[in-house]
Amino acid sequence: MTSRRSTRAAAPKPSPATGAPASLPEPEDAGRRVLANLNHPFVVGFFLTLGGLVAFALGAAASSLVTVWIYVAFAMFAALGLDPLVHRLQDRGMARAWAITVVYFVFALVLIAIIWLIVPTVVTQIAQFIRDLPGMVTAFQRSDLFAWLSAQFGDQVPDLLAEVQRFLTDPANLAAIGGGVLSIGVTIGSSISGIIIIIVLSLYFLASLPQIKKAFYRLWPARARAITAELTEQITSSVGGYLGGMVVLAFFNALVAFLLYLFLNLPFPALMAVVAFSITLIPLVGSVVFWGIGSLVALISSPVGALIFAIAYLVYMQLEAYVLTPKVMNKAISVPGSLVVIGALVGGTLMGLLGALVAIPVTASILLIIQKVFIPRQDAAV
Repeated sequence: MTSRRSTRAAAPKPSPATGAPASLPEPEDAGRRVLANLNHPFVVGFFLTLGGLVAFALGAAASSLVTVWIYVAFAMFAALGLDPLVHRLQDRGMARAWAITVVYFVFALVLIAIIWLIVPTVVTQIAQFIRDLPGMVTAFQRSDLFAWLSAQFGDQVPDLLAEVQRFLTDPANLAAIGGGVLSIGVTIGSSISGIIIIIVLSLYFLASLPQIKKAFYRLWPARARAITAELTEQITSSVGGYLGGMVVLAFFNALVAFLLYLFLNLPFPALMAVVAFSITLIPLVGSVVFWGIGSLVALISSPVGALIFAIAYLVYMQLEAYVLTPKVMNKAISVPGSLVVIGALVGGTLMGLLGALVAIPVTASILLIIQKVFIPRQDAAV
């Protein structure tokens, strides 16, 4: 009786759809298969090693494509930054193709003018800086500031300057500097080619941006496409406004730095303007970093000029923080100050300059998704 009951209990039940007995997992057979696999350790080890090698190859391929992804990201953000200008021309009755042509023609003219006016001057000033650095060090040794530093810190300051002069007059070090200049030239050449690639990609992205958005909407279920389209339009418009605002603020920083260096008769005004524009594109900390760099470079030439530059640029930083930034950014993006700091730190740590640039738009996008999607779902939940 016991064996019949156990047999009946173990018998499979017929399937309601076909009437055929449904297959049930057999633990004993599964255990035998596991043991059989364990009895062939060479096969198991081979497949595990093969899987590890494939994962390593995929990781190496992804890491080798980092430059390409950076180009794509910069090109997409450039397209989003120029898209508001295209929309303004479209609102005035111009076709999108002609609007893109006009925007890129003006953009190309501005870029060529900047390269034509600034790059030769910057190259000349860099060479002049390398030639004049020993003389600047000697002049600094004769200044009152050097005497005060020597009185405060003893022989450490003269010894440090002597080491600098010995380094600059050593032929081996000069050869190393020449190699470094050559590598810098190669880096500049690759950077120019990268800029050209970014400009071309951004042109294609800008021309096909509506099609890209429609294709993105199609990836979502039909019931979610309306909210997806709304969020995407808000995010892209805010990113475009933010990038345009950052370029405007960086231009003002470069203009102020150039004028201050020019009027105070400090060296390398064009070079420092380029440095100011590049560094102040970094949100939140860019102006502070350039304030330190500009003051330090001015200090080597003129302590009084450095003090005036530090005070004047500090005044401009306050004007920018309380007047220019609210007017430029109030329609573009709104992120709490604490999240701005956290986002800039995280983005800069993970992806460098690109991460610092995109940190605030990404943070604003996350906040927008939370406000439009997550919070309404939580409010509707009972």
